[in-house]
Amino acid sequence: MVSEKTPVHDVGFIPANKIIKTPEKRIKIQDLNLPAPVKQFYLNSGITSLYPPQSAAIDAGLLEGKNIVAAIPTASGKTLLAEFVMLQSVLDESEKGKALYIVPLRALASEKYDRFLDFEAIKKSDGRAVSTGIATGDFDSRDEWLGNFDIIVATSEKVDSLLRNKSHWMHEITVVIADEVHLIDSPDRGPTLEIVLAKLMKQNPQIIALSATIGNAWEVAKWLTAELVVSEWRPIGLKEGVFFGEAITFGDRSQRHIREFHKDSAISLVSDTIKEGGQCLVFESSRKNSEGMAGRLGVSISNLLDHDAKEKLHVIAAQVRETSEVDTAKKLAMCVENGSAFHHAGLISEQRKLIEGGFRNGIIKVISSTPTLAAGLNLPARRVIIKGYRRYDVNFGQVPIPVLEYKQMAGRAGRPGLDPYGESVLVAKTYDERDELMKQYVLAGAENIWSKLGSENALRTHILSIIATGYARNMNELMEFIRATFYSTQQEPWSLKIMIDNIIGFLGEKEMIIQKEGLFITRLGEMVSRLYIDPLSASLIIEGMKKIDEKGLDYTELTLLHLLATTPDMRQLYLRSNDYNWLSDFIMDHHSEFLYIPPQFKVDYEWFLSQVKTACVMLDWINEKKEEDIVKKFGIGEGDIRALSETTLWLVHSMAQLGEFQKRRCAGKARELEKRVEYGASPQLLDLIQIRGIGRVRARKLFDSGIRDMEELRVSEPARVAKLIGTKVALKVLMQIGTTPPPEEKLEEQRKLQDFG
Repeated sequence: MVSEKTPVHDVGFIPANKIIKTPEKRIKIQDLNLPAPVKQFYLNSGITSLYPPQSAAIDAGLLEGKNIVAAIPTASGKTLLAEFVMLQSVLDESEKGKALYIVPLRALASEKYDRFLDFEAIKKSDGRAVSTGIATGDFDSRDEWLGNFDIIVATSEKVDSLLRNKSHWMHEITVVIADEVHLIDSPDRGPTLEIVLAKLMKQNPQIIALSATIGNAWEVAKWLTAELVVSEWRPIGLKEGVFFGEAITFGDRSQRHIREFHKDSAISLVSDTIKEGGQCLVFESSRKNSEGMAGRLGVSISNLLDHDAKEKLHVIAAQVRETSEVDTAKKLAMCVENGSAFHHAGLISEQRKLIEGGFRNGIIKVISSTPTLAAGLNLPARRVIIKGYRRYDVNFGQVPIPVLEYKQMAGRAGRPGLDPYGESVLVAKTYDERDELMKQYVLAGAENIWSKLGSENALRTHILSIIATGYARNMNELMEFIRATFYSTQQEPWSLKIMIDNIIGFLGEKEMIIQKEGLFITRLGEMVSRLYIDPLSASLIIEGMKKIDEKGLDYTELTLLHLLATTPDMRQLYLRSNDYNWLSDFIMDHHSEFLYIPPQFKVDYEWFLSQVKTACVMLDWINEKKEEDIVKKFGIGEGDIRALSETTLWLVHSMAQLGEFQKRRCAGKARELEKRVEYGASPQLLDLIQIRGIGRVRARKLFDSGIRDMEELRVSEPARVAKLIGTKVALKVLMQIGTTPPPEEKLEEQRKLQDFG
């Protein structure tokens, strides 16, 4: 709901190619062309009128079926625009609608899914509630069950996979929402989002693209044949500035004095905010720095918290400790007890959820995070402090972050309904740096975004899928499809012709397509496209399995894991100075298990070492090494182990499928390895570990005590099982496998009696 005191800013939209400025306007919910149950839902939620940018979108044709690109700041109500269109379509009596909401990250998918579940309060004409489904994993599945939902939330990679697997319900999509569409500029995720939108545009749904403010939003609108709503309006005023000396200097040259609570400027800024009753986000340049900052902040702000706050923090800290035995969890819990936390990709999802929940509820006062997580961290705070504005780049070392990324961070400042203002503060060490940061970030406009489709890696995988899914049956149709991409809005599509010819040649040579009076997919090509792996990855896996058969190699798990680590789909681990010696020794001890070892003086030997290190993480994982030991040995986080195991699982599944298709000797071993990677366990635990609630640690305890499979667990004395894995877990597990255990109190009593036996 908007207040009458909301600041006035210009709002505009671009129909065709010119901006038409509109006066500030707040349309009432009651006046919208939406079904009555939808209007009532929002009125019941306390929303009676729209923000000016939302009103501008309505005027631009949002509810008249027009495509819209909304380039407006964080917290100005972009998602509400998407909700209107989705619900309008789903409740349309004349045409059955289905909405697809595309997000770049899994964390955002969960966030949107939780929000859209509220729509169950809205009933359709047949009396059924508006339903929402979510899909993020399993890249070779059709997931036909998702067709039962009205709204489907999915990552762009998952949508691409559903299109490749020809899910029938995809043809029923009437509305497509592309959230964070500016990430089309990302080398990793951008090409997939671009191709997905180009494919979906062929079905002619209404497309709503949501974006932060970018330099060339009009180009995105031109590509999508959309009206463009542009605005700098925010429900809460945002002041951007640079801190140096004793004051923040803002973009309008006004200043704010900050009392020195600590020699570290960031700690003084955080303490100042907490004393005023606000919360802070601090962005640091690396994981190590974010953890160190959270620790120092905790020590400094602990005395600013009252007894009640500390009690609540103690509860969250205990929950954090329960998530893991690794030192990072203990360090995080210690920070939380003092009111601070760190947040980065090295944490596991359970820890991140606890931290985010504690911050949203106002219990945790400050989070120190890495810049790479800014896009996925939807946590507004009164003051955002950007201490580390550089990020490590493998090719160039420490480089300044783009203005667009800075604006994303700055936009997190100001919690609607909670804060009177939002402040974004960069921290400078010198007077000259203050002026430089002011020019480079505070007073600068966001950069243009550019299509990243022009890389061979991106094109290779997408060209195969374009042919496999029937979007192109010859070279002319392929070039026609490329003309429908964002790349072609910015550059001449024929500039890709040589690269496309090379890729077609590669796919033909690897027997994934046949080029003869057209482009035809082979059974192998169809499989590679459905498995959602890079055709080069598939080729390397196929050639490796062939070499194992032809040479009659005595292969092991290491052989297969290293083969997967050589593929472009596997992200390699960095080498640290102390890795070289132990890796060289390991390679000497296991030389017969590698398909190929390059000479040490060759350039690619360094790559080989990195591949071996990556394979060794998974080798330790499937051999049940403690996560704490893996973290220390390889210098990675628990979250990295999980992410690496997910990628390995996807690739080893692909290896098993390809191996069975080509009748390779190692296919069976790959299928077993798939289960071991999924659970992080040796073969002997695979029967037990598939029971929900029994992880690798509990399965090992049961096995070592003589309970070796599900049948032995079923006939075991419940008190004995409870003693090994805990009473609550034992109850759930035994009921799951068809055993009727005694009530919890009785089982706990029996378990304690066994302690004296």
